[in-house]
Amino acid sequence: MRAIGHPVTWIGRLIASLDRVLNREADGPQRRRAFGMVAVAILLIVVGTIAVIVEHELLRLRFGVAATAIVASSLIAQRSLHRHVADVAAALESGGIAAGRAAVAKIVGRDTTALDSAGVARAAIESLAENFSDGVVAPVFWLAIAALPGAALYKAINTADSMIGHRTPRYQAFGAAAAKLDDLANLPAARLSALLLTAAAALRPDTSPAAAWRAVARDAARHRSPNAGFPEAAMAGALGLALAGPRSYGGVTVDDAIMGDGRRDATAADIRRALSLYRYADAILIALVAAIAALIALA
Repeated sequence: MRAIGHPVTWIGRLIASLDRVLNREADGPQRRRAFGMVAVAILLIVVGTIAVIVEHELLRLRFGVAATAIVASSLIAQRSLHRHVADVAAALESGGIAAGRAAVAKIVGRDTTALDSAGVARAAIESLAENFSDGVVAPVFWLAIAALPGAALYKAINTADSMIGHRTPRYQAFGAAAAKLDDLANLPAARLSALLLTAAAALRPDTSPAAAWRAVARDAARHRSPNAGFPEAAMAGALGLALAGPRSYGGVTVDDAIMGDGRRDATAADIRRALSLYRYADAILIALVAAIAALIALA
Protein backbone atom coordinates (compact mmCIF):
# COMPACT_ATOMS: atom_id res chain seq x y z
CA MET A 1 0.00 0.00 0.00
CA ARG A 2 2.88 2.38 0.80
CA ALA A 3 4.45 1.72 -2.61
CA ILE A 4 1.36 2.72 -4.57
CA GLY A 5 -0.07 5.26 -2.14
CA HIS A 6 -3.27 5.36 -0.12
CA PRO A 7 -6.57 5.52 -2.07
CA VAL A 8 -7.61 8.64 -0.15
CA THR A 9 -4.44 10.35 -1.40
CA TRP A 10 -5.48 9.67 -5.00
CA ILE A 11 -8.99 10.91 -4.27
CA GLY A 12 -7.59 14.06 -2.69
CA ARG A 13 -5.42 14.77 -5.71
CA LEU A 14 -8.38 14.44 -8.05
CA ILE A 15 -10.47 16.79 -5.89
CA ALA A 16 -7.62 19.32 -5.77
CA SER A 17 -7.31 19.19 -9.56
CA LEU A 18 -11.04 19.70 -10.04
CA ASP A 19 -10.92 22.61 -7.60
CA ARG A 20 -8.08 24.28 -9.53
CA VAL A 21 -9.75 23.86 -12.91
CA LEU A 22 -13.43 24.46 -12.11
CA ASN A 23 -13.52 26.76 -9.08
CA ARG A 24 -12.75 30.12 -10.69
CA GLU A 25 -12.97 33.28 -8.62
CA ALA A 26 -14.09 35.28 -11.67
CA ASP A 27 -17.32 33.25 -11.85
CA GLY A 28 -20.44 34.25 -9.93
CA PRO A 29 -21.97 32.15 -7.11
CA GLN A 30 -24.54 30.43 -9.33
CA ARG A 31 -21.93 29.36 -11.87
CA ARG A 32 -19.54 28.20 -9.14
CA ARG A 33 -22.34 26.18 -7.54
CA ALA A 34 -23.05 24.50 -10.90
CA PHE A 35 -19.37 23.74 -11.45
CA GLY A 36 -19.24 22.31 -7.93
CA MET A 37 -21.96 19.86 -8.90
CA VAL A 38 -19.99 18.97 -12.05
CA ALA A 39 -16.86 18.40 -9.94
CA VAL A 40 -18.71 16.02 -7.59
CA ALA A 41 -20.23 14.14 -10.55
CA ILE A 42 -16.80 13.69 -12.18
CA LEU A 43 -15.33 12.56 -8.85
CA LEU A 44 -18.01 9.93 -8.29
CA ILE A 45 -17.86 8.62 -11.86
CA VAL A 46 -14.07 8.24 -11.74
CA VAL A 47 -13.91 6.71 -8.26
CA GLY A 48 -16.93 4.47 -8.80
CA THR A 49 -15.63 3.16 -12.13
CA ILE A 50 -12.19 2.39 -10.71
CA ALA A 51 -13.69 0.71 -7.63
CA VAL A 52 -15.93 -1.53 -9.78
CA ILE A 53 -12.98 -2.55 -11.95
CA VAL A 54 -10.70 -3.20 -8.96
CA GLU A 55 -13.32 -5.28 -7.18
CA HIS A 56 -14.05 -7.28 -10.34
CA GLU A 57 -10.36 -8.02 -10.91
CA LEU A 58 -9.66 -8.88 -7.28
CA LEU A 59 -12.58 -11.30 -7.05
CA ARG A 60 -11.13 -13.24 -9.98
CA LEU A 61 -8.09 -14.11 -7.87
CA ARG A 62 -7.83 -17.32 -5.85
CA PHE A 63 -8.04 -15.37 -2.58
CA GLY A 64 -10.05 -12.57 -4.08
CA VAL A 65 -12.42 -12.05 -1.16
CA ALA A 66 -9.50 -11.64 1.23
CA ALA A 67 -7.74 -9.28 -1.17
CA THR A 68 -10.89 -7.19 -1.55
CA ALA A 69 -11.26 -7.05 2.23
CA ILE A 70 -7.68 -5.79 2.57
CA VAL A 71 -8.29 -3.01 0.03
CA ALA A 72 -11.60 -2.10 1.70
CA SER A 73 -9.93 -1.95 5.14
CA SER A 74 -7.71 0.88 3.88
CA LEU A 75 -10.87 3.03 3.68
CA ILE A 76 -11.67 2.53 7.39
CA ALA A 77 -9.74 4.74 9.84
CA GLN A 78 -10.04 2.75 13.08
CA ARG A 79 -6.41 2.61 14.19
CA SER A 80 -5.28 5.99 12.89
CA LEU A 81 -8.18 7.74 14.62
CA HIS A 82 -7.37 6.03 17.92
CA ARG A 83 -3.68 6.90 17.60
CA HIS A 84 -4.23 10.59 16.85
CA VAL A 85 -6.67 11.08 19.73
CA ALA A 86 -4.44 9.14 22.13
CA ASP A 87 -1.60 11.46 21.12
CA VAL A 88 -3.62 14.40 22.46
CA ALA A 89 -4.06 12.72 25.86
CA ALA A 90 -0.35 11.88 26.00
CA ALA A 91 0.60 15.44 25.03
CA LEU A 92 -1.58 16.95 27.76
CA GLU A 93 -0.18 14.55 30.34
CA SER A 94 3.49 14.97 29.47
CA GLY A 95 3.80 18.37 27.80
CA GLY A 96 1.00 20.46 29.22
CA ILE A 97 -1.33 22.85 27.45
CA ALA A 98 1.06 23.92 24.67
CA ALA A 99 1.73 20.32 23.64
CA GLY A 100 -1.97 19.51 23.91
CA ARG A 101 -2.92 22.38 21.61
CA ALA A 102 -0.32 21.31 19.05
CA ALA A 103 -1.56 17.71 19.11
CA VAL A 104 -5.27 18.53 18.87
CA ALA A 105 -4.65 21.02 16.04
CA LYS A 106 -3.75 18.02 13.86
CA ILE A 107 -7.24 16.51 14.14
CA VAL A 108 -9.65 19.46 14.39
CA GLY A 109 -10.40 22.41 12.13
CA ARG A 110 -11.19 24.91 14.88
CA ASP A 111 -8.85 27.55 16.29
CA THR A 112 -6.77 25.94 19.05
CA THR A 113 -4.43 28.71 20.20
CA ALA A 114 -6.84 30.00 22.86
CA LEU A 115 -8.07 26.62 24.14
CA ASP A 116 -7.46 25.78 27.78
CA SER A 117 -6.70 22.19 28.81
CA ALA A 118 -10.42 21.37 29.16
CA GLY A 119 -11.08 22.80 25.71
CA VAL A 120 -8.29 20.69 24.23
CA ALA A 121 -9.71 17.55 25.87
CA ARG A 122 -13.25 18.33 24.69
CA ALA A 123 -12.03 18.97 21.14
CA ALA A 124 -10.25 15.61 21.07
CA ILE A 125 -13.31 13.75 22.40
CA GLU A 126 -15.64 15.53 19.97
CA SER A 127 -13.32 14.66 17.09
CA LEU A 128 -13.23 11.03 18.23
CA ALA A 129 -17.04 10.85 18.35
CA GLU A 130 -17.61 12.53 14.98
CA ASN A 131 -14.87 10.60 13.21
CA PHE A 132 -16.09 7.32 14.67
CA SER A 133 -19.20 7.97 12.58
CA ASP A 134 -17.49 9.43 9.49
CA GLY A 135 -14.30 7.41 9.44
CA VAL A 136 -15.39 4.01 10.77
CA VAL A 137 -19.13 3.35 10.87
CA ALA A 138 -20.05 5.09 7.59
CA PRO A 139 -17.50 3.29 5.37
CA VAL A 140 -18.43 -0.04 7.00
CA PHE A 141 -22.12 0.70 6.45
CA TRP A 142 -21.65 1.54 2.76
CA LEU A 143 -19.31 -1.42 2.33
CA ALA A 144 -22.09 -3.67 3.63
CA ILE A 145 -24.64 -2.01 1.36
CA ALA A 146 -22.66 -1.82 -1.90
CA ALA A 147 -19.36 -3.67 -1.37
CA LEU A 148 -16.07 -2.00 -2.31
CA PRO A 149 -17.64 0.56 -4.70
CA GLY A 150 -20.00 1.70 -1.94
CA ALA A 151 -17.16 2.27 0.53
CA ALA A 152 -15.01 3.98 -2.11
CA LEU A 153 -17.81 6.31 -3.20
CA TYR A 154 -18.55 7.21 0.40
CA LYS A 155 -14.87 7.96 1.03
CA ALA A 156 -14.80 10.18 -2.07
CA ILE A 157 -17.84 12.12 -0.83
CA ASN A 158 -16.43 12.50 2.67
CA THR A 159 -13.01 13.59 1.41
CA ALA A 160 -14.62 16.13 -0.92
CA ASP A 161 -16.57 17.58 1.99
CA SER A 162 -13.41 17.87 4.11
CA MET A 163 -11.54 19.61 1.27
CA ILE A 164 -14.11 21.84 -0.42
CA GLY A 165 -17.22 21.69 1.77
CA HIS A 166 -16.25 24.66 3.94
CA ARG A 167 -18.39 27.77 4.34
CA THR A 168 -15.62 30.10 3.23
CA PRO A 169 -15.70 32.64 0.39
CA ARG A 170 -13.88 30.22 -1.93
CA TYR A 171 -16.09 27.20 -1.20
CA GLN A 172 -19.44 28.66 -0.11
CA ALA A 173 -20.92 28.00 -3.57
CA PHE A 174 -18.48 25.56 -5.17
CA GLY A 175 -18.50 23.18 -2.20
CA ALA A 176 -22.24 23.26 -1.57
CA ALA A 177 -22.95 20.04 -3.48
CA ALA A 178 -20.13 18.17 -1.70
CA ALA A 179 -21.31 19.33 1.72
CA LYS A 180 -24.95 18.42 1.06
CA LEU A 181 -24.09 15.01 -0.35
CA ASP A 182 -21.86 14.28 2.64
CA ASP A 183 -24.72 15.13 5.00
CA LEU A 184 -26.99 12.69 3.17
CA ALA A 185 -24.38 9.92 3.00
CA ASN A 186 -23.75 10.16 6.75
CA LEU A 187 -27.37 10.18 7.91
CA PRO A 188 -27.66 6.43 8.65
CA ALA A 189 -24.14 6.03 10.06
CA ALA A 190 -24.48 8.93 12.50
CA ARG A 191 -27.54 7.39 14.08
CA LEU A 192 -26.00 3.92 14.11
CA SER A 193 -22.89 5.40 15.76
CA ALA A 194 -25.01 6.81 18.57
CA LEU A 195 -26.58 3.37 19.11
CA LEU A 196 -23.16 1.69 19.14
CA LEU A 197 -21.74 4.16 21.66
CA THR A 198 -24.82 3.77 23.85
CA ALA A 199 -24.51 -0.01 23.72
CA ALA A 200 -20.79 0.24 24.49
CA ALA A 201 -21.57 2.39 27.54
CA ALA A 202 -23.58 -0.54 28.96
CA LEU A 203 -20.43 -2.69 28.95
CA ARG A 204 -18.30 -0.36 31.07
CA PRO A 205 -18.69 0.33 34.80
CA ASP A 206 -17.90 4.06 34.55
CA THR A 207 -20.18 5.03 31.65
CA SER A 208 -23.95 5.38 31.47
CA PRO A 209 -26.04 4.06 28.56
CA ALA A 210 -29.16 5.74 29.96
CA ALA A 211 -27.46 9.14 30.09
CA ALA A 212 -26.07 8.58 26.59
CA TRP A 213 -29.51 7.88 25.20
CA ARG A 214 -31.07 10.85 27.04
CA ALA A 215 -28.43 13.16 25.60
CA VAL A 216 -29.05 11.87 22.08
CA ALA A 217 -32.82 12.26 22.39
CA ARG A 218 -32.54 15.74 23.90
CA ASP A 219 -29.54 17.33 22.20
CA ALA A 220 -28.55 15.64 18.92
CA ALA A 221 -31.06 17.47 16.72
CA ARG A 222 -29.95 20.83 18.17
CA HIS A 223 -26.41 20.48 16.75
CA ARG A 224 -25.62 22.70 13.75
CA SER A 225 -24.68 19.54 11.83
CA PRO A 226 -27.53 17.15 10.95
CA ASN A 227 -25.24 14.23 11.83
CA ALA A 228 -22.39 15.13 14.21
CA GLY A 229 -24.74 15.73 17.12
CA PHE A 230 -25.71 12.07 17.37
CA PRO A 231 -22.31 10.53 18.18
CA GLU A 232 -21.21 13.64 20.11
CA ALA A 233 -24.31 13.61 22.30
CA ALA A 234 -23.99 9.86 22.91
CA MET A 235 -20.34 10.26 23.87
CA ALA A 236 -21.09 13.24 26.12
CA GLY A 237 -23.92 11.51 27.95
CA ALA A 238 -22.01 8.27 28.38
CA LEU A 239 -18.99 10.05 29.89
CA GLY A 240 -20.95 12.56 31.97
CA LEU A 241 -19.57 15.51 29.99
CA ALA A 242 -20.94 18.54 28.16
CA LEU A 243 -19.40 18.74 24.68
CA ALA A 244 -19.67 21.08 21.68
CA GLY A 245 -21.01 24.59 22.38
CA PRO A 246 -19.37 27.81 21.11
CA ARG A 247 -16.21 27.26 19.04
CA SER A 248 -14.00 29.43 16.86
CA TYR A 249 -13.17 28.68 13.22
CA GLY A 250 -10.86 31.03 11.35
CA GLY A 251 -11.47 33.73 13.93
CA VAL A 252 -15.26 33.42 13.64
CA THR A 253 -17.18 32.12 16.66
CA VAL A 254 -19.80 29.48 15.91
CA ASP A 255 -22.46 29.38 18.62
CA ASP A 256 -23.37 25.70 18.58
CA ALA A 257 -25.60 23.88 21.06
CA ILE A 258 -24.08 21.97 23.96
CA MET A 259 -24.31 18.19 23.83
CA GLY A 260 -24.89 16.55 27.22
CA ASP A 261 -25.47 18.11 30.63
CA GLY A 262 -22.36 16.99 32.49
CA ARG A 263 -18.98 18.56 33.23
CA ARG A 264 -17.26 21.04 30.90
CA ASP A 265 -13.89 20.53 32.60
CA ALA A 266 -12.79 17.51 30.56
CA THR A 267 -9.32 16.07 31.20
CA ALA A 268 -6.78 13.76 29.60
CA ALA A 269 -8.30 10.98 31.72
CA ASP A 270 -11.64 11.65 30.04
CA ILE A 271 -9.98 11.33 26.62
CA ARG A 272 -8.73 7.89 27.65
CA ARG A 273 -12.21 6.95 28.89
CA ALA A 274 -13.59 8.06 25.52
CA LEU A 275 -11.00 5.96 23.72
CA SER A 276 -11.98 2.93 25.78
CA LEU A 277 -15.65 3.52 24.93
CA TYR A 278 -14.64 3.84 21.27
CA ARG A 279 -12.86 0.46 21.40
CA TYR A 280 -15.94 -1.19 22.89
CA ALA A 281 -18.15 0.37 20.20
CA ASP A 282 -15.70 -0.82 17.53
CA ALA A 283 -15.88 -4.35 18.92
CA ILE A 284 -19.69 -4.29 18.82
CA LEU A 285 -19.58 -3.07 15.21
CA ILE A 286 -17.17 -5.86 14.23
CA ALA A 287 -19.38 -8.43 15.96
CA LEU A 288 -22.45 -7.15 14.10
CA VAL A 289 -20.69 -7.32 10.75
CA ALA A 290 -19.42 -10.83 11.50
CA ALA A 291 -22.90 -11.97 12.53
CA ILE A 292 -24.48 -10.55 9.37
CA ALA A 293 -21.78 -12.18 7.24
CA ALA A 294 -22.37 -15.52 8.94
CA LEU A 295 -26.12 -15.29 8.39
CA ILE A 296 -25.60 -14.50 4.71
CA ALA A 297 -23.18 -17.42 4.34
CA LEU A 298 -25.68 -19.80 5.93
CA ALA A 299 -28.63 -18.56 3.88
